[in-house]
Amino acid sequence: MTVDALIEATARILVRDGFDKASTNRIAEKAGVSVGSLYQYFPSKEALVTAVIERHSQELMQVVRDALADAATLPMEQAVRVLVNAAIEAHRIDPELHRVLAEQIPRTGRPENTEVLSGETYALFRAYLEAHCEEFRAVDLGLAAFVCVTSIEALTHTAVVHHSESLSNEAFEVLIDEATRLIVRYLQ
Repeated sequence: MTVDALIEATARILVRDGFDKASTNRIAEKAGVSVGSLYQYFPSKEALVTAVIERHSQELMQVVRDALADAATLPMEQAVRVLVNAAIEAHRIDPELHRVLAEQIPRTGRPENTEVLSGETYALFRAYLEAHCEEFRAVDLGLAAFVCVTSIEALTHTAVVHHSESLSNEAFEVLIDEATRLIVRYLQ
């Protein structure tokens, strides 16, 4: 419970005040624990931020895993639509925290966990492409997975994290249509 409280307090302080103003003293106070207790679990502010990144990344990745599992047997256009929608839903999980973490990751050192999760997304999408290769032109599957996943990530991240207030639900539906068309036509 203490670890959860510390991670949640770190997330809230990052969203409210940013990385530079977050301190272990403020985090401990917000979590309702002593600084000594904080240091029993985390050696530094950076370690806390890394824990927040890991937890948030796992939440997002679970949405993607579930979507790709649901899409495994669907034809390409339907599967891409499911994946684009899942990317939007994943980015809607605490978008302010997502924005701050995207900006703060370089400050915490190498984002190994983030690279592993990105690699998992590429591998899952590549597996989908391998199973459905008869539906599209001959392409390098590794490159195609990279292009598709990176395009979907960039579009949905920017839309949700930076333009969510100005985009209606109808606009998000149009974004899903357009991103699906982009990926499907690339693959065709």
